Amino acid sequence: MDRFDMLAAFVAVADRRGFSAAARDLSMSPPAVTRAVAGLERHLGVTLFHRSTRAVALTDEGAAFLERARAILADLREAEQVVMGGRSVPRGQLYVTAPVMFGRLHVLPVIGALVDAHDGLTARMMLLDRNVRIVEEGIDVAVRIGELADSALRTTRIGSVEQAIVASPAYLAGRGVPRRPADLSDHRCIAGSGVRTGTAWPFGGQGQAPVEIAPRLTVNTVDATLAAAEAGLGIASLLSYQCAEAIAAGRLVRILADHAPPLLPVSLLYDAGRAAMPAVRAFIDAMRERTRHGAW
Repeated sequence: MDRFDMLAAFVAVADRRGFSAAARDLSMSPPAVTRAVAGLERHLGVTLFHRSTRAVALTDEGAAFLERARAILADLREAEQVVMGGRSVPRGQLYVTAPVMFGRLHVLPVIGALVDAHDGLTARMMLLDRNVRIVEEGIDVAVRIGELADSALRTTRIGSVEQAIVASPAYLAGRGVPRRPADLSDHRCIAGSGVRTGTAWPFGGQGQAPVEIAPRLTVNTVDATLAAAEAGLGIASLLSYQCAEAIAAGRLVRILADHAPPLLPVSLLYDAGRAAMPAVRAFIDAMRERTRHGAW
């Protein structure tokens, strides 16, 4: 087994925390994965995993080696895609990460269309409501919402989203409609994950102090925040694409719209070395096109 196969086995075992699960991902037998990792350990002269009958965990040496192994495999995959696909046809695997709901609503349709259009292309999506290190994880493109920190990565802005304060018609009928942000102190508020994590909700233009809310309920997913607001449990702060369907259906009502803060950019983040990959270029173009059609 060559060195790259050994690296792939090592990374898969680290990701899946087990040899059997890694073998399924790699379409290999568990003994073959075990031999690959053992061969890599012999070559390096270190133990990469603590093994027991119930768990597999990285050693300190294994943890230190993991990011380097990911980067090597990502470079190899990029080189293969350029050679196999030339500079025009998307081929190989496209690896994208995005926020959970945005990814489901607006990235998955783009990925699906690209895979349908190109027989040689496969895709992998990581949907998380937190940022991951895309170079170390071998990710081709990350969809990010909000202002980006300075970095050496390349960015392409493809649109923006609005922050929205919402509540159910039943809640507003029973508790009244707040007319200004300060009125939220007299209301039940739902704190959730994402842009407005915590108890400081921004309003108005830049420089305006955020409003501190005292949440009666705190949840850790957008779906739970939506469900709680629709159930009349309080007022929630969400992004426009997250609550658009509920507002259109009448399950939620937007309030305090005149006090909304500035729009949040939606950007694509990727390493400059991946910009020439046909699959990456095709994905960026398709996301721009979706923006032009007013998808969010």
